Amino acid sequence: MNLPTKTLERKMLADGYKYVIGVDEVGMACLAGPVYVCAVSLTKEFFEKSHKNLSRLRDSKQLLPHQREKFYDELRKERGIKYQLASCSPATIDKINIYQASRLAMRRAITKLRPSHKSIVLVDGNKKIRGVGLPQKAIVGGDRKIFAIACASIIAKVTRDRLMTRLAKRYPQYGLEKHKGYPTKLHKTMLAQHGICEIHRKSFAPVANLL
Repeated sequence: MNLPTKTLERKMLADGYKYVIGVDEVGMACLAGPVYVCAVSLTKEFFEKSHKNLSRLRDSKQLLPHQREKFYDELRKERGIKYQLASCSPATIDKINIYQASRLAMRRAITKLRPSHKSIVLVDGNKKIRGVGLPQKAIVGGDRKIFAIACASIIAKVTRDRLMTRLAKRYPQYGLEKHKGYPTKLHKTMLAQHGICEIHRKSFAPVANLL
């Protein structure tokens, strides 16, 4: 398995940027719950040190839950890492669509970092984020290739999963603690049995078919 590298971040910092910001989102395909975004800011000083505790860090989708939790805890301990989270609710997703909601959350997360004008944003995907006002580079498969984006993917995923586990106590009939709102067979079966609740995305099939 190929691990994300720090090559691009080091190049950007060598080119004169003071901060590299990795951005990733989680929860795009879910039927319930918000979409979450994390923006992680890293400095040249961070890359000058070795971080053995982060040596096997990779995209959150390539990690087991306990591995994600471990890396999440390690990232939070690192003084050279700053991050901010932002989200958009199911109501907002239904109003402006999931793509626009994820982009809105990206802008919010980056803004909350209060980035220097000497920052560059690395975003997972093939499109830059409108309205950010900073240099950007969109990277297809960035969460698998770029260390900063992989860090963002882990923090966003763990934060959202914890939220969905808490929501499972409020809505126990859906098994949210198991599928976290994704369109699994269990989730669809529970939807058919119990109908929808306020955290479901009404613009998503099969939720829309139950209205």
